[in-house]
Amino acid sequence: MLEQLGELFRQHDLSHWIGLCESIGLPAAPINDMAGVFAHPQVQARGLVQHLPHPTAGSVPLLASPLRLVTSPASVRLPPPLLGQHTQEILGEWLGYDEATVQALRKEGVI
Repeated sequence: MLEQLGELFRQHDLSHWIGLCESIGLPAAPINDMAGVFAHPQVQARGLVQHLPHPTAGSVPLLASPLRLVTSPASVRLPPPLLGQHTQEILGEWLGYDEATVQALRKEGVI
C-alpha cells in the first residue's frame, strides 16, 4: 500500500498535490526543511532571518520571533547551545540532583 502511494505521489510535484488539496477544501501545506524555511517568501518579507555568532559553527542563521510587540520586543540573543552545554545546570539547579549523582550519571554514560 505504501509503495503504491509513493508511486502515485511521485507522478506529480508538490505544487500539484497542494493545489489538488486546496481545490477540494482539504487543508494542506508542505513541511519545509531548514533551507525551505529560510527561503520562504513570508520569512523573507517579514525580515525574520537573523545571524548570530556560534562558538563552533561560525555565524548561524536563526529565525527571529514573528511577534512584533511595541513595549517589549522579542529578540534572539543567544545561539543554540552546544550538546550538553546546560546539562549540569538543568540537573543540578532545576531538578535538584546533587553533584555526586550527576557525576555518577556521567560515569555511567547516561549523560
